[in-house]
Amino acid sequence: MRGRLGRLLGVRARLRWVHLVLGGALLMPYFLLSQVVVGMVAGGANVLISLPLSLAAYAAALPLAAATAVSPLVRPMSVAAVRAMCGVPGERLAEGPARSWAARGRTAAWWTLHLGVGALVSALSLGVPPMAVVLLAVPFVPALRGTGLGVGWFSTEAEPYIAPLLGAGLLTGLVLCVAGSGALLARLAPVLLGPTAADRLAAAEERAADLAVRNRLARELHDAVGHALSAVTLQANAARRVLDSDPGFVREALTAIEDTARRTVGELDVVLGLLRDGDPARPDAAPAPTLDADLDGLLARTRAAGTPVHADLDPGPTGGWAQLPVIVSREAYRIVQEGLSNALRHGGGPVDVRIAVRTGPGEDPAHGGRGEKERNGPVELEITMTNPPAASEGREPRTTGGRGLRGAAERASLLGGRIEAGPHEDRWRLRAVLPLSAGTR
Repeated sequence: MRGRLGRLLGVRARLRWVHLVLGGALLMPYFLLSQVVVGMVAGGANVLISLPLSLAAYAAALPLAAATAVSPLVRPMSVAAVRAMCGVPGERLAEGPARSWAARGRTAAWWTLHLGVGALVSALSLGVPPMAVVLLAVPFVPALRGTGLGVGWFSTEAEPYIAPLLGAGLLTGLVLCVAGSGALLARLAPVLLGPTAADRLAAAEERAADLAVRNRLARELHDAVGHALSAVTLQANAARRVLDSDPGFVREALTAIEDTARRTVGELDVVLGLLRDGDPARPDAAPAPTLDADLDGLLARTRAAGTPVHADLDPGPTGGWAQLPVIVSREAYRIVQEGLSNALRHGGGPVDVRIAVRTGPGEDPAHGGRGEKERNGPVELEITMTNPPAASEGREPRTTGGRGLRGAAERASLLGGRIEAGPHEDRWRLRAVLPLSAGTR
């Protein structure tokens, strides 16, 4: 019993009542405009004192309301009201303005239904309670008897004690009508204000874009911080081992640790700045590392960690790493950084690094007349890194890469390139091929 009364008179039922009354209030401008038109058509008659003309004005106001509801901003306003007052879960309702015509049509249907039903409920809410109060007071106020309140077979003068029953019935009917109307709108809200197929697609694309940004930031953090921690750990470990016997090496290791930490803090500041919405790039923020500006330092810091590195660098026909596209140079640096990080963490032996710009076989003039044609074709940046596998130190051999190698593969894929990582002969090899445009030559 208490549950039924709660559904009829509880907080949610009262909020839905207010929602319906607001709908009736929103219909008033349309109704006032339509009643002027209906009054003119009816020869200047007063619409408010004629029930048929009032109903005609009400019917004419609904298409006007529907026409204005095609505005994209009507849906977010309606959704906000439904969430606050009708108790409809937010995930069942659409987000943002209605952009497609299908969504606008459904919004217009909801707007018309809300305002139309709300106007009827508002009229009942204004008229029924005073009438019910009068009927309840008829037995106790003789002056109210015989005042023309008769309804067919009933007369307040002849049967005054039936009036309270009729008044209570009117109030009960009003409550039931309001509760039923509120429940109807709450049931139809997800249907008319719910996301369309286009809304779901837009939401999926937005989530995919957010995920792509998160993955990019995760790659940057992993590559920058992961490599730095690996290098610093090895440098500190090597310095600790020779702390008493080789102070000069310890001094160099501490200098390398300081330099690595300083550079990593700068890169971390740039990445964290991207996480702040609307945070403009700082003018003093460190630029993203590239092959041209930072490769030598990366190799030097790796050597300072105690890992021998042999580098074979061949910029080929580009004339230098500075001629590479910035995005290719940046991603190539990160791929090399990840390869060195893997060597520091897993291999522990000497690392051979080869970075070369290669072209098709027709680049050699000895290939007859094909040389000039091939020279206008695509160019590729090839990165090959080899080091002893982890099994050489008594550990299980690696068969797949970790998060860093997956991130490197994503970097190469975004540029249209590819990566191969795994055992090769008796060593572990990381090979990346990144395409370059012909204009970089």
